[in-house]
Amino acid sequence: MSYQEQVLKRAKNSCELCKSTEKVSSYLVSGKLEDTIYAACVCSTCLTQIESGEFDEHHWRCLNDSMWHPEVVVQVLTYRLLCQLKDYDWAIEMLEMMYLDEDNIEWAKSGLPDEDNREPTRDSNGTQLFAGDNVSVIKDLKVKGSSMVAKQGTAVRGISLTDNPEHIEGRVNGTRIVLLSCYLKKM
Repeated sequence: MSYQEQVLKRAKNSCELCKSTEKVSSYLVSGKLEDTIYAACVCSTCLTQIESGEFDEHHWRCLNDSMWHPEVVVQVLTYRLLCQLKDYDWAIEMLEMMYLDEDNIEWAKSGLPDEDNREPTRDSNGTQLFAGDNVSVIKDLKVKGSSMVAKQGTAVRGISLTDNPEHIEGRVNGTRIVLLSCYLKKM
C-alpha cells in the first residue's frame, strides 16, 4: 500500500483540516527526518489556499478542531497555517492554546516562510517591534479615508507586522488600521 493510500485510509477519505470529503488527496509536509514521508489528507480547497498563500480567513476557522488532531503531522501543518494567519486575533488565540512538544515545535517552525531577511520594524525610539507587542500612539493621528482620529496615548494591543517595516497593523477603537511605526512607542 502506497503512502497516499495509507494517508487516505487513516483520514477515512476526509480532509484532516476541515473535514470536507470533496476531492481529497495527500499533502506532503516537510519532515523532521529526511528519509521519512509525512503527509496529511487535505481537500482541494485547503490545498489551493496552502499552495497559493492566499487564505480565506473564514475557511480556516476549522483549525480550531485540527489543532487537537491525534496525528502529529496534522498538528504541525495546523501550527504552520496558524502562523501564516497570525494577522487575525482568533489565530493568535489558537496558537497560544496549541500544544506541541519541543521537537515538534522545531519541526513546525522549520517549514515556515523565512522572515529573518526583512528589515526590522522600529518604534519612534528605535526599539524593535514584534508581532503581538503592545504600543501606544505618541501624537493624534487622523486616519485617512475616515473621520476617525487615533488620539495620543491610545493603546494598540497585539500588533501585526506588515511587509513594510515602517507600518504595523492594529485595532484602534475596534477598527483594524495601518499605523506608521514612527508615531508609536512600545509599551
